[in-house]
Amino acid sequence: MIQAIFFDFNGVIIDDEPLQMAAYKDVLVGQGIDLTESDYYSALGMDDRTFVRAAFERAKKKLTDDVLQLMLEGKTVRHRKLIEQELPLFPGVVTFLKATAREFSLGLVSMATADEINYALERARLSSLFSVIVSAENVNSCKTAPECYAAALHKLNEKTSSERRLPVLPRECLVIEDSPPGIMSGREAGMRTLGVTNTVSEEQLRAAGADVVTASLADWTVDAVHHVFEP
Repeated sequence: MIQAIFFDFNGVIIDDEPLQMAAYKDVLVGQGIDLTESDYYSALGMDDRTFVRAAFERAKKKLTDDVLQLMLEGKTVRHRKLIEQELPLFPGVVTFLKATAREFSLGLVSMATADEINYALERARLSSLFSVIVSAENVNSCKTAPECYAAALHKLNEKTSSERRLPVLPRECLVIEDSPPGIMSGREAGMRTLGVTNTVSEEQLRAAGADVVTASLADWTVDAVHHVFEP
């Protein structure tokens, strides 16, 4: 039986992949680097540092620590400005989060920074729904590596142990992702996977190994999770 659901953040909860791309594009152009849509979407699953390093490497430009920090800070400022007026949450996601939080342990597993995650969750008043949060700062490897989901399960089981409950097993966890690297990360961690076509096609998510693919979390309920992912 499913005991825990781990959500990706960008592209699953917050509809900001195009805004992330615009923020990156804005800071990189100041360094003479043109970020294409193909460049951005081929790098899904990377954290900010890895993304910027890859952009400079593609452009065959030297990246110093100072410039890297400038890029990261500039991107954060621009992204924050783009969501300042309205927080772009996906339709139905808040309802689904609140419903599942009453039935399962919830985790958030993202390559975004803790600052970016916490800002959005606090604004949306969703922080209390999550038992564990894993951000870019908590791991050394980006998705497709399973480290982030393994870390989330470890943190969750530390809580279950302190509450004298049985540990949750990987196969009892459902990962919800919008990208092939995220799906692969969840699968590598031994978890079930639900792909949402918010960012890439159904074919791409299925090719990455998604157990189930859906067009929107607005179509999902607690009963649907039980029905689809439990024998």
